[in-house]
Amino acid sequence: MIQQNRVMGIEFATGQDDLAALTDLINRVYLDAEKGLWTQGAERTTLAEVGALVRAGEIALMRDGTAVAGSVRIRQLSDHLGEFGMLVADPARRGAGIGRELVAFAEQWARDRGLRWMQLELLVPRTWEHPVKEFLRGWYTRIGYVPVRLGRFDEDFPELAPLLATPCDFLVMHKDLRTSPTGRGSLGGP
Repeated sequence: MIQQNRVMGIEFATGQDDLAALTDLINRVYLDAEKGLWTQGAERTTLAEVGALVRAGEIALMRDGTAVAGSVRIRQLSDHLGEFGMLVADPARRGAGIGRELVAFAEQWARDRGLRWMQLELLVPRTWEHPVKEFLRGWYTRIGYVPVRLGRFDEDFPELAPLLATPCDFLVMHKDLRTSPTGRGSLGGP
């Protein structure tokens, strides 16, 4: 069964038709959004990884007609915790609310499963402020996410650490889904 937001055209990807376009979109967006964090030529994902995530039912797409306008990875981590990541919007459509709608879709997916918390991880440089990452941190905070811990990227992802151009951490943020959709309410974590 396809879960869909009829107004925005969001649905879980079910086939292999969009894999190349989706992989390209993710890599293009992250190339810009994480400029300076990765070594030259490093890519965010591969066709094989995106294909595996689609087969696992973890990729939701937003379409503009037949074109992929954005996507998000959504999964359940525990009985109480969901996670979204790999959130992208087509740069040509920036400012159209695609990211906001994809996050709302992910949060509703988690609520529908009785999950109490939603998590995201934000890669951040350890010794300097990245303008895109600071913008995203502010945006996630405004929609109700609060930092719960800072993890060391090289410890949690040792296989990817050699691809970093600068030391990075990942900021783990949670949102209480039992509050209003804006996230205003109690703080804490699972």
